[in-house]
Amino acid sequence: MTGVPPLDDVAGEWVAAGDLGHLPSLRNQRGQAHVNHDLTSVSWLAAPPFAGGYHTGVLRVDGGVPGVQHYRWKPWGTRRSYRDAHVDVVTDTSLGYDADWLLWRIQVTNTRAEAATVELTQDLFAPVGHSETGWGWLHTVPWNASGEHDYHALERIRDTTRPGAQGAPYLLGPGPRRLRLGRPRPPGIQRDEDSAPMLLEYELPRHVSADWVWPHTTSVRGAVRALTAGTGLAFPGPVVLDDGAEVPLDAFELTPGVALELEFRADDPGHDGVLLTHGNHPDSLQLGIAGGRLWLAICGERETADRPLEAGRWHHIRVEVDAHRAALVLDGAEVARTGHWTRAVRWRSTVDDGTVAVIDTASAARAAYAFAVPPDELVPHGAGARATWRLDLAPGATDTVGFALAWGTGSVAGEARAAAATLDAELAATADAWRRLWAHAFTPGNPDFSGHLPTLRTPDEDLARAYHMGALLAVYLRNTRVGRTGPVFLTGGPRLGATTTFFWDHTEWSRLYAMLDPSGLRAWLLAGLASPYDTAFGYDVRGGGPLGNYYVSNEYALFRLVEHYVGSTGDIAFLSEPAGGRTVLDHLERLAYGVAGRRGDLDGLADFGADAWRVLECVPNYVDGMASFNAAYVGMLRSWAELLRYLGRDSDADRADGVAATLADAVLGLYAGGGRWQIAHPGGRETIGHVLDFGLVAAAMAGDLTREQRAEMVAFVVDKLLAGPWMRALAADDPIAPFSDRPDHGAGGAFGAWPGVTAYGLARLGRPDLAAGVLGRTPRAASGGLWGQAMEIVPGAGELRVRVAGRGVANRDSIAGAATAEAVVAGLFGVEPDFAALRSTTPRPATVTVAGLGTLENLNLRPVPAPVETVAPPH
Repeated sequence: MTGVPPLDDVAGEWVAAGDLGHLPSLRNQRGQAHVNHDLTSVSWLAAPPFAGGYHTGVLRVDGGVPGVQHYRWKPWGTRRSYRDAHVDVVTDTSLGYDADWLLWRIQVTNTRAEAATVELTQDLFAPVGHSETGWGWLHTVPWNASGEHDYHALERIRDTTRPGAQGAPYLLGPGPRRLRLGRPRPPGIQRDEDSAPMLLEYELPRHVSADWVWPHTTSVRGAVRALTAGTGLAFPGPVVLDDGAEVPLDAFELTPGVALELEFRADDPGHDGVLLTHGNHPDSLQLGIAGGRLWLAICGERETADRPLEAGRWHHIRVEVDAHRAALVLDGAEVARTGHWTRAVRWRSTVDDGTVAVIDTASAARAAYAFAVPPDELVPHGAGARATWRLDLAPGATDTVGFALAWGTGSVAGEARAAAATLDAELAATADAWRRLWAHAFTPGNPDFSGHLPTLRTPDEDLARAYHMGALLAVYLRNTRVGRTGPVFLTGGPRLGATTTFFWDHTEWSRLYAMLDPSGLRAWLLAGLASPYDTAFGYDVRGGGPLGNYYVSNEYALFRLVEHYVGSTGDIAFLSEPAGGRTVLDHLERLAYGVAGRRGDLDGLADFGADAWRVLECVPNYVDGMASFNAAYVGMLRSWAELLRYLGRDSDADRADGVAATLADAVLGLYAGGGRWQIAHPGGRETIGHVLDFGLVAAAMAGDLTREQRAEMVAFVVDKLLAGPWMRALAADDPIAPFSDRPDHGAGGAFGAWPGVTAYGLARLGRPDLAAGVLGRTPRAASGGLWGQAMEIVPGAGELRVRVAGRGVANRDSIAGAATAEAVVAGLFGVEPDFAALRSTTPRPATVTVAGLGTLENLNLRPVPAPVETVAPPH
């Protein structure tokens, strides 16, 4: 029955590298990063306005790059280990708690029976850039010749940190891409037609920030003829290109040995523009003109011809591509060639007095490495340096070296030296700061959060662990620098979303959000309601602009977040606050009655349209009239009616209840039996077995279901969705399952929120025993850390094994997993700070006890005032 456990005990066991599908993350109060397959390198550093490209450099031991055998993640950093008959190496990598620096410590033990000299050689790259724009879901990443987010190319480079893979090719991405002459599609859409399917193995949506300015948006001026490719593509032409011209040709995969040839006549060599593009990825092969000379770009590299074009002359151009480089041949002579990313191209490095200084020539970013133990050799190398230590070790003896990387816009050598000089103390201080933050999350009146979380006391150790892991996910994703409105909780990452918040994901822990940081939620909500939430899934908390495509969950998400904020805090005056030209109360009515604008020919149901990217993104038929979000509207309308009655507007409340009742009947008409629900399409209906139908119907309409329906829904979840320590989002026997392979919403696993949503639904349907079991099993699926966006089921003998998925562009960290803690509070203990609670005459409890389960103490639920007259009726 203990309360809040020490942070060290919540999560972070040693896990074998081979058991991981997604490597651990690093975070601090400013940014995020990923560790790699070797013992020290880090990729995907993003601490806005700073970001790091490529990776920070691998560690060689006696000339070879050992691969990590085991990882142990903690909120303050990741430990990596390797052991063989010669050495035992353990490394610690950490982002300073509230600082712009990375810290490394390397401990080496001689495992031989005789003395030996162990040579450590560490590459020290610092390809850090600075940008005040471009912080979308696909955020700014600095490359030698560009600054776009190139997810798949960087992942290919990360793979070269595996043992023996340092020389592996990374230049070419898989999959067919369309060749276009003239004006390019801006990189970021990464599919050639908006209606084309999006295969996440090598494509991404255009989820970039509104303030990003695309380079190379115009065509060259000239003519093209006799274009051929080694793939069989032939375009005789001629075609004349001008500023806005765009000529799509066939799609093909660019493989080693392929050559493109064409003849080109430059009508205006002084006009900068693009000649051709193979695809829409930032790493796509591209040809263009700048300053009268041809340039060739691919995978973050851009090389310019050493001679100019002549106006009016037909030039013969050939592009030769192999696994490691691309060459540009003009009129029979090679005029440009790409090189390896580690070359000193954009960044300039110097070594002075034992410190490595790195200057970014394309931005104001500056970086520096310094050392706890001076290396025996230190020489400039690429975008940084290479350090070598030679450690003389007796049998069984251990020695330690360490270093620090600092970044900023001024001289940062002093910060790096200070951190390195006290490396052990800095690492310990970072861990202690995280421990304090964790303790403060459960402490009233703490200096970090404007509220606090409830304390759980239960004899069920598995349930307690699940609750605290869910709470830790929220604490771990807190960031104090990126948000305009103050501290925020990011949606996910790394690799994506360094400044991003989705509306939907925050709904999954909306009650706890309101208790933990009510002031932060209030500010975030005002900004979110002021954003165009009818066209985007969330917003960039740094730049303030909308992000991505519209999600049909937006109305439900924002309504519930407002409801739980007001219900938890009693802040009725919030309803009068202006946000984007409307009061919050106006927005609530608009959100609740969003169903009115969706009426179609689906028997009274809301029609959410035929674009799967607005719903579950990978379930092709989960469109049009789904039970899930129609049920959500039933719940919203009923909650809206409760608020109206609290405000004394009974006739308006009766209207809302009437609309809800009609819609509820339509939803019940979708029940297909056996716990499954139908989808209503304009051309007919089909049955599906998806967790989202179960979760939202159970949450919003449990009281409308018959006893038989409730029992069948429970049986469906138990028999078809629950799997080992986790679950499937989609029943494996569903006809659409083979066409929905993503491990977050398909049959191969489930989104980080779905076990919590499912447990809440089971509790609502009268089975808290099953709900507690679902929650209690979830810690076994966390891959040594916390749950991710997509949790994939790994086939094998015995109990199904589940891990955080790396495939499918999934996030290692996902705040949606806090739904596990939310389900404990709301599902098992029945804490519901909703609009209905505003009218209750029962005092708000500080403690809730459930027999056989335990006690929730320290509930941060504030008294609700009487209705205030400052709340104006909606327009």
